[in-house]
Amino acid sequence: MTTENLEQFNADELEAPEWLNAKFIGEILSTCEGAPELKVTDLKISPASAQGDHYASIMFRSLVEYTTRKGVFTKPLIIKTMPEQEGHKKDMLSESHFFETEIGMYTKALPEFERILKQAGDDTKLYVPCIYHSLEPRQVMIFEDLVPQGYTVIRDRPVREEELCRAYSKLAKWHAISMKLLNEQPDFLKEFQYGWTEVPALMNDPFMTTAMPPFIKMLERWPELRKYKPHFEKIKDTYLDMVKTVLQEYRTNPQPDGYYVLCHGDFHLRNMMFRHNKETGDSEDVMLVDFQLCNTGPIAVDLIYSIHMLMEPEQRWTHGEKLINYYFSVLVDTLKKVGYKGAMPTQEKLWQQIHKLKYYDLFNMFTFLPLILGIKTNSFTMNGLLQDAETRQKTYYQDVYVKDIMKLLPKYEQIGYFKDL
Repeated sequence: MTTENLEQFNADELEAPEWLNAKFIGEILSTCEGAPELKVTDLKISPASAQGDHYASIMFRSLVEYTTRKGVFTKPLIIKTMPEQEGHKKDMLSESHFFETEIGMYTKALPEFERILKQAGDDTKLYVPCIYHSLEPRQVMIFEDLVPQGYTVIRDRPVREEELCRAYSKLAKWHAISMKLLNEQPDFLKEFQYGWTEVPALMNDPFMTTAMPPFIKMLERWPELRKYKPHFEKIKDTYLDMVKTVLQEYRTNPQPDGYYVLCHGDFHLRNMMFRHNKETGDSEDVMLVDFQLCNTGPIAVDLIYSIHMLMEPEQRWTHGEKLINYYFSVLVDTLKKVGYKGAMPTQEKLWQQIHKLKYYDLFNMFTFLPLILGIKTNSFTMNGLLQDAETRQKTYYQDVYVKDIMKLLPKYEQIGYFKDL
């Protein structure tokens, strides 16, 4: 790889760990294929993702050539494991339940979701097969590589509305099945209780705890934004506790009229891969990936997060409500299709629940939104954003972010977010 190419990847993914070798992969494939004589003849390993795609794991792409009695074969794989290099990433993730959660999603929750959909006549695929997983002696997961199947991550252009509709359709079906299970078999999803608020190192990380001051300082620079400053100063010492309360509501204080689902927890553009028609360029499918933060919670959590982290700024301002209403139509249709026995959600109540989570909405706006815009515009690296306070402060002055805030704050004022903060 050239130096320019190397800079596209995370530094800790440029060299595979020693244990990730032909012997390790050979033993896994031998078991998967029931071929004890299987022999790996060639193994190529490279980084699997670009800067900004993820942070909570290390990922490698491998192309394996091997022989069995039946002949010579090649298999493209994705290997996901935990950080081994000392530093911020390893420290932040060392006590997390991310791999246990994701393994549970691939081996228990998602297969059952697909089974229920298929039983109702819907062949939607919600996940790519996981061919191997372990927690000891190291945390590892191995998947089929979607790239040879025509799937790619959108990095070099804005996401289109038709692509967003495909993503929201899959999320709606996922949410519908989980809502049915929580209604009929609540214990089935009981293990999925670890979002990011249950990771102390993450909750106490400076990128979480120091987001408010530079945002308030940014508001001071523009006359039309200064009037909002007192609202945020009022909640600067309490908002994180309020966010934690929101995200843990189902597990600690479930409300009788709440809409609860198994949330994806990290529903942004780099956590989905799209397949397009080679001739027309039209979107044909989307596959959601990265289920490390899946946990039970209010339905509005994924939706609010997606408005900030998935939509483009113009989509937030002009089509956001339309896209969420499209999601809702698929949700209700799926609930009916699978025989949901609870009270059917209403669109009006959904929006009430979204607006009820105003602390979480505002938190996304001043914590995650400047970071994702910095990544999307290729102005900053993920490592720089998460590890350096001065770099994070610069994100609040991006033209695209300031323009976004000038649209969002008046909208929030109109909705009533700043009353009774």
